[in-house]
Amino acid sequence: MKALYGQQNSPGEEMTFVFQERENLPATREHDVKVQVRACALSWLDTELLSEIKLKKELVPVGREISGVVLEVGSKVTFFQPDDEVVGILPLDSEESGVCEVVLVHEHYLVHKPQKVCWLEAAGTLRDGLRAYTALHYLAQVCPGRSVLVLDGASPFGTIAIQLAQHRGAKVISTAHSLEDKQYLERLRPAGGVRQPLVVRLFSAEDEPAPKSQLLPHKHDIITLLGVGGHWITTEKNLQLDPPDSHSLFLKGATVSFLNEEIWNLSNVQQGKYLNILWCSCGILTAPRSENTAGKSH
Repeated sequence: MKALYGQQNSPGEEMTFVFQERENLPATREHDVKVQVRACALSWLDTELLSEIKLKKELVPVGREISGVVLEVGSKVTFFQPDDEVVGILPLDSEESGVCEVVLVHEHYLVHKPQKVCWLEAAGTLRDGLRAYTALHYLAQVCPGRSVLVLDGASPFGTIAIQLAQHRGAKVISTAHSLEDKQYLERLRPAGGVRQPLVVRLFSAEDEPAPKSQLLPHKHDIITLLGVGGHWITTEKNLQLDPPDSHSLFLKGATVSFLNEEIWNLSNVQQGKYLNILWCSCGILTAPRSENTAGKSH
C-alpha cells in the first residue's frame, strides 16, 4: 500500500513529492478508527510552522483532510462503528498520509459525514470551512445586522466565508478580481425574501488583471474601513502595525485577530467545539467552484 509524502532537503528549496510503500498498518489502538479513504484534499504544507513547533520530519505526510468509511474501531471508541461515513482532518503530528487507501485516526479528529454531502465536497470544503467558521464565529462574532467585507470572495475560502456570513444574517460585501469572478459571486446572492444582500465590487476591470497580491488593499485602507467596535481578521502572521495604526484602532475600539486554524489541533481543551465546527464546515455550506477544490478520490 502506497502513501504520498513531501520532501524538502533545505529551507526555501522546492518540495518534491514521493510515493512511499507502506507496511501493513499497526494494530488498531483503543481510541483508533481505521478508515478507508474515499477522498482527500491536497492542501498547502506549512513546513515553517512544522519547524517552529518541532514537528518537521524528513518526509512530511501529504493530504490531511479526508472523507471515508469506517472499517474497524478500537475497544474504547464510542462515537463510531464500522460502515459509518466520516470526515476529518489528520493532526499535525500524524504519521499518516491521507493520500492512501487506509489510515488510522484517533476518534477525536473525526465527525460523521452529512448524508447530503458527497465524498469530494466533504474533504474539499473542510479546511476552508474550519477557517471561515473560526474567523466569523469565534474571532469576529458575526451576528445579524453586521456588515462583513470578504476580500477575493471567489476564492475557496471566500466562497465559504460569504455563505456562512449570510447564514448568520450579515450583510456581505466582497471584492472580485475579474469579471468572471464577479459573475460567479453574483450567483451566491441570497434568494428573494432574504433581507441581507450580497454586494460585489469589481477590483480590476482590465482584460489582463494584475496579480492578486498586487490588488490587495494596504493595511491602512483596511483600518480606515473598520467601524466602531469592528474586527479585522487576518492570516498575515508577520503583520506590523505602526503607532498611527494602533492609535486609529484605539479610537475606534476595533481589534485585529490572527486566523490560525491549526490552534484547534494544537490543544485539546476545546475539542467539543472543534468537532462541532468540523461537522458544520461540511454540513451547511456549498462547495466552491470545482477548479478551486483540490482533491483525490480512491
